[in-house]
Amino acid sequence: MANHKSSIKRIRQTATRCLRNRYGAKTMRNAVKKLRATENKKEAEELYPKVCSMLDKLAKNNVIHKNKAGNLKSKLAKHVNALA
Repeated sequence: MANHKSSIKRIRQTATRCLRNRYGAKTMRNAVKKLRATENKKEAEELYPKVCSMLDKLAKNNVIHKNKAGNLKSKLAKHVNALA
């Protein structure tokens, strides 16, 4: 265990951030799965902007890479447009 006050604080901060990042990434994965499973075009079109916004926020905060966010948005857009 760390002895310095600053080290102890750093461990606390890291644990908090790790938990927040893990929650955001898991929520994003679930949202992407839900959108991919959607067969109704109207429902998918309502869900798509929310998922894109979530991806952008996570990329901005370096939880996921910006290219990964772009790739996911592109693939999801193709899926939504392909729905009848």
